[in-house]
Amino acid sequence: MDAFELLAHPVRLRVVHAMRGGRQLTTGQLCDRIRDVSKATVYRHVELLAEAGILEVAEQRRVRGAVERRYRLRRDRAGISPDTVSALSADDHRRAFATALAALAAEFSAYLDRDTADPVADLVGYRQHAVWLSDGELRAMIDGMRQAIAPRLDNQPSPDRTQYLISPILFPIEAPPTTETGTDQGASGQG
Repeated sequence: MDAFELLAHPVRLRVVHAMRGGRQLTTGQLCDRIRDVSKATVYRHVELLAEAGILEVAEQRRVRGAVERRYRLRRDRAGISPDTVSALSADDHRRAFATALAALAAEFSAYLDRDTADPVADLVGYRQHAVWLSDGELRAMIDGMRQAIAPRLDNQPSPDRTQYLISPILFPIEAPPTTETGTDQGASGQG
């Protein structure tokens, strides 16, 4: 199974999210975090991710006769390459988007189910904005988002940090204007 096939599943994607930031977790700890999924399912998906090399064993020890493994994410294997993305079909993109949305909805529901959930105090946001951008403005906005997010991807867990799920979603909601003169009546608002 390639990285796309592995990560195009909401439970496996949630495991990868949980492992970000250099975390080392046992499968039991992952089960505690992903409570809305059966333990058997979490164990099966952790095993698949480990077999594929996306997760690796960071440490193992004997606990009451059984071997307990702490896993960590292999950053060099935990993504989908640009070449793979460019080769995806429209249906592959639909499936990946649906997976991302399913994982996002499951994580948000799990957050709300916590006794300590306080969307106002936790600065929860899920706004959507429809903005008009030229190609240059779009690229500048994406660069700005990358500059804001990328340096924080290496943050390690600490007592003063809470892990947040940031999920930028960006796509055009209408076709770009045509470049032929006189053929784009709708773009100017006439029609």
